[in-house]
Amino acid sequence: MSCLSESLAAGQFVVTAEVAPPKGIDLAPVLGVAAKLQGVTAVNVTDNQGANMRMCALVLAGELQRHGIETVLQMTCRDRNRVALQSDLLGAAALGIENLLLLSGDHSKFGDHPDARPVFDLDAVQLLDVAVSLNRGIDMAGKPLTGAPRFFPGAAVNPAAEPFNLVLQKVRKKVDSGARFFQTQAVFTLAELERLSTAVTPLGVPVLAGILLVRSAKMARFLNANIPGMQVPDEVIARLEHAADPLAEGVAIARETVGWARGLCQGVHLMTLGYEERIPEILEM
Repeated sequence: MSCLSESLAAGQFVVTAEVAPPKGIDLAPVLGVAAKLQGVTAVNVTDNQGANMRMCALVLAGELQRHGIETVLQMTCRDRNRVALQSDLLGAAALGIENLLLLSGDHSKFGDHPDARPVFDLDAVQLLDVAVSLNRGIDMAGKPLTGAPRFFPGAAVNPAAEPFNLVLQKVRKKVDSGARFFQTQAVFTLAELERLSTAVTPLGVPVLAGILLVRSAKMARFLNANIPGMQVPDEVIARLEHAADPLAEGVAIARETVGWARGLCQGVHLMTLGYEERIPEILEM
């Protein structure tokens, strides 16, 4: 079993962070960042995040595993059909990767290759079904595998999305399809986290609250204008705008959100975007 799955099963409050593969072939900088992460159970490796082309996540995740760093491999349905998705999943298992975050993915039009043709042969719910089937030693065509993986598959949820009853409906579908944990998109208010926790607790699936380090009011406005599903509230923007040190205020806001999560969730997922050295401050009790 992975350390992540064991920690969640033991009721420990877990912390994950994330790194992005380079837009190029030099892995040294990102490996250096990952090696310095403190207090982190596992490291997410993003998959062409925001539909922006980068090195494939599988290569970086494999290198991190080789260096003794447990990973959560993100995999989106946007860029691959069902054959390629299954192929990459088996490749991940061969590299010792067990933790997965399975996503539909942002549409290509939002990324740096807006004319790229998206695939979406499967969606995130169907990909969860695939991972569970592979764990049983069977592919999508019903053919047996020579050796089966031991995936610990997770899924995403946006606690701020409306209407919330449709969000919860999708959450239940993902649980039925084999999601073993949930990672939320960035959370900014206690109310949305409380609502999600109340709704998901009866399902018995752990939730990691997504916490984004927003460094300035300008960054917040950019996120609101350009990132689908992202909405930094006006009160957060105001705090950043009036702060003498916006980065320090962003760290304080993230730390407050961790405090909420400690009482409502089973862990947090930190998105620090190049400011990984601030993670210990964010995790301070």
